[in-house]
Amino acid sequence: MSYDFDLFVIGGGSGGIATARRAAEYGARVGVAEYSRLGGTCVNRGCIPKKLMVYASHFPELFTDAEGYGWSAVKSQLDWPKMIAAIDHELLRLNGIYQTMLDKSKVEMLPARAKFIDQHTLQVGDRTVTADKILIAVGGHPVRPDIPGIEHALISDDMFELPTQPKKIVILGAGYIGCEFACIMNGLGTEVTQIIRPDLILRSFDRDLRSAVQEGMIHHGIKMINHACDLSIAKTDHGVSVTVTTQDGQQTILADAISLAALGRKPNTMNLGLENVDVKTHNGAILVDVNSQTNVENIYSVGDCTDNVQLTPVAINEGRAFADTMFGNKPRTMNYADIPTAIFTTPEAATVGLTEEEAREMHGDAVKVYRSNFRPMYYVLPNKQDRTLMKLVVDTKTDRVLGAHMVGDHAAEIIQGVAIAVKMGATKADFDATVGIHPSSAEEFVTMR
Repeated sequence: MSYDFDLFVIGGGSGGIATARRAAEYGARVGVAEYSRLGGTCVNRGCIPKKLMVYASHFPELFTDAEGYGWSAVKSQLDWPKMIAAIDHELLRLNGIYQTMLDKSKVEMLPARAKFIDQHTLQVGDRTVTADKILIAVGGHPVRPDIPGIEHALISDDMFELPTQPKKIVILGAGYIGCEFACIMNGLGTEVTQIIRPDLILRSFDRDLRSAVQEGMIHHGIKMINHACDLSIAKTDHGVSVTVTTQDGQQTILADAISLAALGRKPNTMNLGLENVDVKTHNGAILVDVNSQTNVENIYSVGDCTDNVQLTPVAINEGRAFADTMFGNKPRTMNYADIPTAIFTTPEAATVGLTEEEAREMHGDAVKVYRSNFRPMYYVLPNKQDRTLMKLVVDTKTDRVLGAHMVGDHAAEIIQGVAIAVKMGATKADFDATVGIHPSSAEEFVTMR
C-alpha cells in the first residue's frame, strides 16, 4: 500500500524532532504535526527558560561575593519585564532554528493538532494524511491536584509569563521543578516559602544529596515547611493565602502568588484518538516495549508521554534509536542504566548511577561509601559558609563505582564527566589512579580515601 509518509510524528518537541530528522537522514519521507511552538516543553516551558532564569538569579550573590575579592559594592535591581522579554526573544530564536533544521532535513511541518482515524491515518487540522509508521511524541503537562482553592494557584508554565515579580511566593511540592523555582525566585529577591509533605525534598534521590540541597536552600533564605498534611488556598484583596496543617499545628501564609511547580505532570494523550486504534495506556501514559513500540505494530512512542524516564536527552535518544533501527538498518535500544541528571537549585546538585539506598538494597554490606564535605576555596574570601558534598557509592566485591553524587557549584558540569566513567564501569581504583586538577573542587572525586 502507498502512504503519504514513511513516518509521521505527532509532536514537535525535542524527541519528535530528533526522530524526524534522523529518519529523514536515512531517506524516509517524514511529516511532523505540532500545533504550538516547536521545541516542546524543554524549549518553551521547561529546561531552557528555566536555566536562563537560574543564571539571572545568581547575579545578586556574585555582586556580593565580588566585594570579598576587593571589588566595590554594586547597587543593582532586577528589571523583571526586561528579563522575561529577553528570555522570550531567545525562545523565538530557538523556535526558528528548529524550523530551519526541519526544512534542511526536508521534513514536512504541519502546524495543527493530529488525531488518529485508524492505525495508518491521521486527521491533521483540515488535512487527512496516511503513514506507514506513526510516532507519538506529545510530551506532558502540569496538573492541578484536588486542593480547595486550587484555581487561584499558578502552574509551572505560568512562571515564565508573570508580568510582574511577586514580592512573596509560596511554592507547593518537593520535586525538582518546585525546588528549582523556589531557588530562582529567592535568588531574584522574592520572599519564598516552600511547603512539602515529607521531611526532605527530592524524593528518589540519594538521601545525603537531598539533605545537603535542603540545608543549602534554607541557608540561602528559603523558608521550608515540611510534614504538610492538609492545604487550602484562598483569594485575598492583595493576593492569595495558603492555610497549611502540619504536625505542629495550623498556619496561614499570605503571598502575592502560589505556584504548583512541583505537584506532578501527566502525559498529553487526551484527544489523540488513541481509542480509535486501541493503543494501550496506563494512567494516561502510553505503554511501549524496549523498541518504543506500542501494542499496535506500526505505532510507536517516545518521551514524556510514555511510562519511561522523563528527561529531554532520554526522549532524544529514544527517538534516534527508533529511527536508527527502523530506517537506518542499525538496530539498537535505549539503555536506561546510569542516566546522569541535575537539579538546578542553589546549591546545584547532580547525580549518576545508584543512590546509597538503592545500592545497599541490591548489594547489602558489600557497599562502601566515600564522602567529602568541604567549603570550596571560592567562598573563603567572601567569608561565606556554602559547602560542597561529593559522594561515591562503591561495590567492594568488584570495586566498581555504582553511583556518584554531588551538591555544590558546577555539579552538573562535573558529574557529566564522571558519568562517562560510571557508565564504562570504572572502579574506585580507576578513580584513585586518576591525577586530580589542582586546585579544583572536581579533584575531590579522585582523592577520596
